[in-house]
Amino acid sequence: MKSFKFHLMLTLLIFTIDAFSDATVTVDDQVIDYLKKFRSDCSKGMLENKPELFQVYYSDTVRLMPPFQKTIMGKEHALSYYKSILNRFTIQTFNRKEIEILDLGTQVLETGTLTFQLTSKSTGKQHVLYGKYLHLWAELKNGGLSLITEAWNYDQYYGEIHDGLRVAEVPSLHMAFQPNVPVISNISFELAALNRLLDATVTQHDGDTWTQYYCDDAILMASNSPICQGKKSIDEYIKLHVKELPVFEELDIRNDRIDNLGTYVVEYASHIASWRNGASSGVGLGKNIRIWRREDDHSLKLFRSIGMYD
Repeated sequence: MKSFKFHLMLTLLIFTIDAFSDATVTVDDQVIDYLKKFRSDCSKGMLENKPELFQVYYSDTVRLMPPFQKTIMGKEHALSYYKSILNRFTIQTFNRKEIEILDLGTQVLETGTLTFQLTSKSTGKQHVLYGKYLHLWAELKNGGLSLITEAWNYDQYYGEIHDGLRVAEVPSLHMAFQPNVPVISNISFELAALNRLLDATVTQHDGDTWTQYYCDDAILMASNSPICQGKKSIDEYIKLHVKELPVFEELDIRNDRIDNLGTYVVEYASHIASWRNGASSGVGLGKNIRIWRREDDHSLKLFRSIGMYD
């Protein structure tokens, strides 16, 4: 009887663990259909010059994180950004194709690839941009979803088009100049420690330490690079990337927001880099979404990450 009870308890425990695991990573068909409709409305809105079609999906405090552009905060400012882009360009193609849709607990994560074909209204030049995106949706009490973060970058540097996509007339922020999250909790302390180590790691071009930040099934969406899926691909990217880095005279990696979701932690990070490369020097600013996962040994490892320059 004791043996039977033990095996019964063990079986129930396994089922409980499996159920919890599934709950943290899978979404139902209703969510999948809703996000598919959002992608469809985005494409329609961009092609028809009607960004209002997808603005309705945004939360009032949505954070828009375009590449080569300061961060845009708020639903109305996000709409103004897209209106400015559509005033400058005619859009031929705007397609997002999802890679994954995951339930992080109280937020839903979607990552995917982006194809963006546009023609400048002032020059007539046509451009085709390839990139990737990361979206975070808040799960509402009524069961709905609200887009709280929209971030994307491109697979390579496309030259002058990036200046055309920079919208100065819309209120925006260098998040690296905003107040840091105060170190007053275990999670803020842990991330501050990891960021201080990363400061030193990147400054020293220490690729071996840098690769240890990522879990085995991580996805890295680095700026000006194709997507890296899995730790092997990320390791190869980092080892090549550190050879291209300039000398950093000072580097400060920080965060202005942390969403602790339990197994997953969403960090809104940024950096200020004082660099030199031969006779050239300057100060660079950038922003990141980093999603950490608590591993079986209780360590935090990077699960998903995307970065953009300001």
